[in-house]
Amino acid sequence: MMGRRNQDQGQLFYSFDLDAVVPGDHLVREIAAVLDLNWVHGELASHYPAIGRPSIDPVLMIRMLIIGYVFAIRSERALCREVQVNLAYRWFCGLSIEDNLPDHSAFSRARNERFHDSDLFRRVFQRVVAACIAADLVGGRGFAVDASLIAADANKHRSIPGGEWNRDIEPERASRAVKEYLATLDDPAYGMASEVTPKFISPSDPAAQWTGALRNAAFFAYADNYLIDVKFGVIMDVEASRAIRQAEVGASRTMIERTEACFGIKPKWLAADTAYGSAPNLDWLVNQKAIAPHIPVIDKSKREDGTFSREDFTYDKERDVYTCPAGKTLKTSGTLINGGTTLQYLASTHDCRSCPLKSKCCPLPPHRKISRDIHEQARDMARAIAKTEDYAQTRRDRKKVEMLFAHLKRILRLNRLRLRGPRGAQFEFTLAAIAQNLRRLGKLIARPPPSIRATCVA
Repeated sequence: MMGRRNQDQGQLFYSFDLDAVVPGDHLVREIAAVLDLNWVHGELASHYPAIGRPSIDPVLMIRMLIIGYVFAIRSERALCREVQVNLAYRWFCGLSIEDNLPDHSAFSRARNERFHDSDLFRRVFQRVVAACIAADLVGGRGFAVDASLIAADANKHRSIPGGEWNRDIEPERASRAVKEYLATLDDPAYGMASEVTPKFISPSDPAAQWTGALRNAAFFAYADNYLIDVKFGVIMDVEASRAIRQAEVGASRTMIERTEACFGIKPKWLAADTAYGSAPNLDWLVNQKAIAPHIPVIDKSKREDGTFSREDFTYDKERDVYTCPAGKTLKTSGTLINGGTTLQYLASTHDCRSCPLKSKCCPLPPHRKISRDIHEQARDMARAIAKTEDYAQTRRDRKKVEMLFAHLKRILRLNRLRLRGPRGAQFEFTLAAIAQNLRRLGKLIARPPPSIRATCVA
């Protein structure tokens, strides 16, 4: 017999257990088990007055924002609607089915005032990383660094040529994003990263970089920089910067130093792509931080015309001379050129004139010249590492950071920013990194991985 549900008589009283309806294997349970926010009230106490009407609980707002980024709910309006109807989200936020939710406008006020002044989400991120370290998910020996372009909330059709942009703006009359731009003019990750004037500037978000780096249609973007530990791909630090190479290299240094200061962890080696292979950066890693660079060297010394390249000449460190394939010596006067970054080594005109290899060495000039960067020792170290078996493994390890960016864009759907300005970009990137670390921490704690041998590279 066909059954029918009785809709005439409603039940007067209900007994409802919210905890019982959330599945035991739901992701919110895994994240709730590893997320500790008991310290937040004490941290923010100085930012709230002692009298007046009670505010919205900041822990509730943090939990809601984490839900938004973990489950790719990109709008705070949509986030409030989802938490309103989703029982698992309510359980994670500590809400009963009768509790009211904060209005979406409360998030923007808190983000630009109390949360910003206290740098709260940076502290949340660091505590999540500390939890990963405590769970033995961080090896501490090998790190990888990379950056990914995230489209800014800027309309290219309303941009202006970079040469027409006037920096002489009264901060009192400027928008928040423009004020943030003016505050970063002396920041190595923004204004000081390059003196080159961008082709176009967006008046609504002037810190966003006009870039065609993806070899497609150019767009305004920020760079999301990740520093990860390669053992389990835990994000050790995150930094927003301009979408240019110099800014990304500067961000990598900031993240390495901040990780060492915060957690006392400095890697033995760092894996990165060619963008980080400039001579000054390799020198900083080798001689200032004692970190082995597993990074391809930016090297334009190889000749394509069939004549000898610099690598065909042997350098003698003790005598500070080069020896050519014919056994002759090239010496330097010690004078620096190219802005004080390069030494030039010259062969004797007499030696070159009578040399049988002149046609393969310097067929037109009277003698051969070799340029050597003042940081060539660090470049030589990177070249030597690139010939080892360990380097092949670290090249594979570096893909873990690329996988995190793929997850960021495809699963968390952070391929375009909602917020403007450097602070808005940093806020979104930090929350996304928190979400990725929490997802990884929750899954690995709930289902511990089999014991593996961490990659060890001297």
